[in-house]
Amino acid sequence: MTLGQIYKIHSNFYYVYDGTQSYECKIREVLKKQKERILVGDFVEFNSGVIESIVNRKNYISRPSVANIDQIVIVSALKEPDLNLTQLNRYIALAKYHRIKPVLCFNKSDLKWDRHLKDKILSIYENLGYEVVFTSATEHKGLKEFEKLLKGKVSVLCGSSGAGKSSLVNALNPNLNLRTKEVSEKLQRGTHTTRHCEILKINQDSLMVDTPGFSNVRFDFIMPADVDLLFDEIAEYRGCCKYGDCLHINEDGCSVLANLDKIDISRYESYLAFVEEAREYKERVKYEGRKVEHSKKIVNDKQVAKIGSKKRQSARNTMKQQIYKELEEDE
Repeated sequence: MTLGQIYKIHSNFYYVYDGTQSYECKIREVLKKQKERILVGDFVEFNSGVIESIVNRKNYISRPSVANIDQIVIVSALKEPDLNLTQLNRYIALAKYHRIKPVLCFNKSDLKWDRHLKDKILSIYENLGYEVVFTSATEHKGLKEFEKLLKGKVSVLCGSSGAGKSSLVNALNPNLNLRTKEVSEKLQRGTHTTRHCEILKINQDSLMVDTPGFSNVRFDFIMPADVDLLFDEIAEYRGCCKYGDCLHINEDGCSVLANLDKIDISRYESYLAFVEEAREYKERVKYEGRKVEHSKKIVNDKQVAKIGSKKRQSARNTMKQQIYKELEEDE
């Protein structure tokens, strides 16, 4: 049995790299019974071109579908399209939710943009402990600092279309030659040029996951009272609120509101927007069953398909019928 990592999935074929060479594999039939899909980034055990089992993941993101990453590199354009702090905070909160380190890259510094914006960015995000780098893919500015942040890690790029993600990767390694497309002058936004997830080798010790993008990121999958945990500067005060389920909007005795002068307004406005999205989820689950039957189990530290009780009974019935049939034939 050989251990390798899936670096690309295409047309039901799984491309696995074992550290020295690549293999085109299919998956064992029993694995198809699992509801959880095999993702790019998964470590798997395979033999003779057949994937036998999936190694437990340290983390994963469902959209885009990628596993076992070290950091999320959030790329934002300073201009064309204009910087959207709410969208940036959305990606940071998503990384926080998945417990994956975010790194902030602000691209297109070669364009005409308000230089005061740099001070604002640093005052908000560096003070929160995030690593920040300013780059220009076209003029190769800040690329050494950017490459240093990627060193020795598996990183996944995210950010609005047109921010220059593919251009940055091409600037680091021109041999990759990823597709790029200009931002629409009318809509002031780009279009996704990447069609599938794939792990790319930037250099000898840095890997990058090229993705089609983080589609439709909304916080309509968590409870409103948990949204503050995605904002460190808000979570800092949550324990001092008068009420345990305080949403920090207009409640009496709210510690967050009492310290609102210490929280950047753009961050707080993003928090309020995400709370509204979470309220949609809360309303939905009021009337829906939330019990989910898992389709796999762990046996000897390996994931194996779990057969439900109905399927087990069906299998037993089939076996009994076969036994009776054989007995009749013997008679």
